[in-house]
Amino acid sequence: MAGSATPDTTKIDALLASALEHHRADRLGEAETLYREILEREPRHADALHLLGLIGHQFGQYFQASELIMAAIAIRPQAIYYYNLGNVMQANNRPAAAVECFRQAIALQPDYVDAYNNLGNALRQQGDLTAAVESFVKVITLKQDHAQAYNNLGNTLMELDELDAAIESYGAAIALSPELPVPRSNMLFALNYRSDFAPQAYLEEASRFDEAATRGVTAWRDWLVQPALPIDRPLRVGIVSGDLKQHPVGYFLESVVKNLDMRRVALYAYPARDVEDVLTSRIKARFASWKCIGGMTDEAAAKMIRDDQIEVLIDASGHTVHNRLAVFAWKPAPVQVTWPGYFASTGLKAMDYILADRHVLPASEAAHFTETPWLLPDSYLCFTPPTEYVQVGELPMVANGYPTFGYFGKLAKISEATVAVWARLLNAVPESRLFLKAQHLDAPHASETMYARFASHGIDASRLFFEGRSPRAAYLNAYRRVDIALSPFPYPGGTTTAEALWMGVPVVCLRGERFLSHICESILHSAGLSDWIAASADEYIAKAASYASNIEQLRVLRGQLRAQLLASPLCDAARFAQNLEDALHGMWASHVSKVTESAR
Repeated sequence: MAGSATPDTTKIDALLASALEHHRADRLGEAETLYREILEREPRHADALHLLGLIGHQFGQYFQASELIMAAIAIRPQAIYYYNLGNVMQANNRPAAAVECFRQAIALQPDYVDAYNNLGNALRQQGDLTAAVESFVKVITLKQDHAQAYNNLGNTLMELDELDAAIESYGAAIALSPELPVPRSNMLFALNYRSDFAPQAYLEEASRFDEAATRGVTAWRDWLVQPALPIDRPLRVGIVSGDLKQHPVGYFLESVVKNLDMRRVALYAYPARDVEDVLTSRIKARFASWKCIGGMTDEAAAKMIRDDQIEVLIDASGHTVHNRLAVFAWKPAPVQVTWPGYFASTGLKAMDYILADRHVLPASEAAHFTETPWLLPDSYLCFTPPTEYVQVGELPMVANGYPTFGYFGKLAKISEATVAVWARLLNAVPESRLFLKAQHLDAPHASETMYARFASHGIDASRLFFEGRSPRAAYLNAYRRVDIALSPFPYPGGTTTAEALWMGVPVVCLRGERFLSHICESILHSAGLSDWIAASADEYIAKAASYASNIEQLRVLRGQLRAQLLASPLCDAARFAQNLEDALHGMWASHVSKVTESAR
């Protein structure tokens, strides 16, 4: 009969319906088999090609995914095909290609809200923050209750150093979709920049994140591991992080993983995104397994970790970008610990421990955490010296005739209290200069705003030097223009503190009242520079001014500081690795003891 479906068409439609059912239920293997069966019958079936590409995306097979989706586009261009191709490009760290894909999707469907949203994310990844803001505003114009757009707008505003506006945007996302964990996670991160946000208020917000992350989650209470480790087998330790690369987390992990005794600890990597670089290549061989969980659901990722029989699972992100804390809510491992990517409580009841030291987490502040503190005997961090060799150089004030203070780090860390204190310091040392180097100082808006902030405290622009991003060797070389580094507050320098010391530049910091604000203190204690820690803002200014007036003391310290750092616990990777092994085995022994006790 005219218009009736052929038997093969009917069969293909039935296969597609079944495949979609499996796909939606996250039974990806079954769905993939059916999509391939459709393509055997009809090789140019655009939907099957597109959907098979989506499965490749979920498995992190980005090249295969993009080839399949582009084949679908060649047959029948559709907005959703371009949209998902953009998502693949974004996941594969190709933001320029992603931008083009999302724009093509919008050209075909001008009111494509999700395409505008993801276009904003890709533009942000490219560093075009103004265009990213415009894209998210467009989403909100089209759909005023789009919680994810408010969340993404908040992320972009954070990078633009608009802290209050970012927090407001996160708040709007939470109000619209209180069940979503991600805006709550981003809110927690942003609140750490606020000096007026008390630890108890933070914990209350963190508990609401736990409620969102555990909604609909049935955490495991039994695992595929035996309490007693076989004598000849190492402890299986997993690391979940989006930053196993050139990033502060990667820099602190590199020398540690290279020094771990593989007879005691076997490492399993679960990177949250498929982005690798030269640092990744240097550490990858030290892992028994490397499985990307980018694109996987939290439940699927947790199941894979449980199936790998991981005994101790480390979160190396906390509430920073690319975290997968919601995976930990499923409790895929018997013991879960957060370290070293964050500086406050995750809020997750499923997180057993936080790894710290006595300086960043004194006993009096244990109540700031839902996790149980586990203290390492030395520093909780291990600094990996840069592979780029840059000489320390002479003390710049000898040639300049005046001292140069410096800060290299995120502009968002420069709080109003910090600006006020640094301005007082510049006034106390009349000929001094301040050198700020930060990624976003490439943008005129950021520079103009920073000039204005100091001008409000009477500091002329002629006393300020600003510089934007640069390659790592050039970044380190810039320390050769700094006499004394200044740590901001309440969010101090971490990696930047260690890098300054490596370049022979001592750092002045203010003693804090919580883990985050103690990080610089911990590094200075480990490096033998505890005298550079001030107890108050007045003492901070007095110390910095006093040190700046003693050229000979600074010159001698500059000449010996790198060797002093290398000889300290902060750079003793073998010592740190043994301390870490002991801590992980200690956590496991505590778990075994509890299991044994409950079985009696």
